[in-house]
Parts: sequence; C-alpha cells; structure tokens
Amino acid sequence: MRKSDRYKALIEYFSNEMPEPETELVYANSYQLLIAVILSAQCTDKRVNMITPALIERFPTPETLAIAHFDEVFPYIRSISYPNNKTKHIIGMAKLLVDEYDSVVPGTLEDLIRLPGVGRKTANVILSVIYNQPTMAVDTHVYRVSRRMGLVPLTAKTPLEVEKQLVKHIPKELVPKAHHWLILHGRYICLARSPKCKECKLSFMCRYFEKQQTSLM
Repeated sequence: MRKSDRYKALIEYFSNEMPEPETELVYANSYQLLIAVILSAQCTDKRVNMITPALIERFPTPETLAIAHFDEVFPYIRSISYPNNKTKHIIGMAKLLVDEYDSVVPGTLEDLIRLPGVGRKTANVILSVIYNQPTMAVDTHVYRVSRRMGLVPLTAKTPLEVEKQLVKHIPKELVPKAHHWLILHGRYICLARSPKCKECKLSFMCRYFEKQQTSLM
C-alpha cells in the first residue's frame, strides 16, 4: 500500500470513529494543562489526574506556585515518576511565567521550551491543545504507531524525524486531532508488547500486521 493511501485510510477511519478527540489529562486552563503535561513525562495520564486536583487546589495560579518551597510542593506529587525533578520543574516554570510572561502560558515553541521541564514534545502539546496549532507531539505511542503502520519510514529513528514526516503528510487542520488519534490508538489498541491486532480496524493498512501475517505462512 502506498504511503498516501495509508494516510487517507487513517484519516477517513478516525474522522468517522473519533471526530473530536481530546487529551485524557484533566485541566481547566492552560496553566493547569502545562503542569499536567510536565508531570506526565514517563508517567500515565491516569496517575497524573489522580494527583493534580489537590495540587491545583493548593496552588491555583502561577503566582501561588512561584513562591512555593520545594517541601510544600513535593508531597503532592511524590507518587509519580521523578518527583524531585518535577517538583523543581513546575516551581521554576511558574516563576518564569510570572517574571517574564505576565503569568500567561506562551504560544510559541521558542518561548515554551524556555520553561523548566518543557521540551519540544510538551511544548507541542500546549501549542496543539491550547492554541490549536498544527504541531505533532511525538510521545512513545505516536512514535510506535506511526512506524508500525508505515506512516513514516523505518529510517525515521528520532521523535523529531517522525514529527516532520507526520506533519508533512497530514492536512494542517487535522494535525491537532491526529495527535490524539495516534496517542489513543497506541494507548488502547496498538499496545507496545501485545498489540490488539485482531481488534484493530486499521490492520489492513498496517505494515506491522502484514509482517506478522507473512511470518505465519
């Protein structure tokens, strides 16, 4: 199957089955989402959603978090991965928001990656979800699914290479949605260790499934 046909099939399927996908992180504003995305690095959204309500209640604004001490914040996030670094990151992020951005989460990649704890992936999530920009955050799910399906060549070995391929072939207006499509498909169907190929409605276009079938012959 040609790459263009794979993209066409993907878009047609998800446009019908998941027309309005959303992040599974719970948030009420851009500040809350930024905290949640920073905390979600190498951690499940489910776990992050369990601890953010109390954290946000205690530190509802960048101003309140910016003046907090490490020992005040750490207990709220101690159950997630890398709590020491993430405590420092979210406090540092809040301080920079207050000092240089009038407590407003910036809307450019260059400004976002200046914030502690914010890399390209986190910045792309904010730009996509909050600002509806055509950015593709490549996490482990997006990386795995896009390579397995044949959306990107196997020579695309870094998240940035995968990101560039996906953005190049997906219509601009659909990139924010496609980000969620690929994440959710990877989270619930195209699992890392035991992909649910028998349940997948896209197996007909999947390079990984094709190889698995061939190996059984």
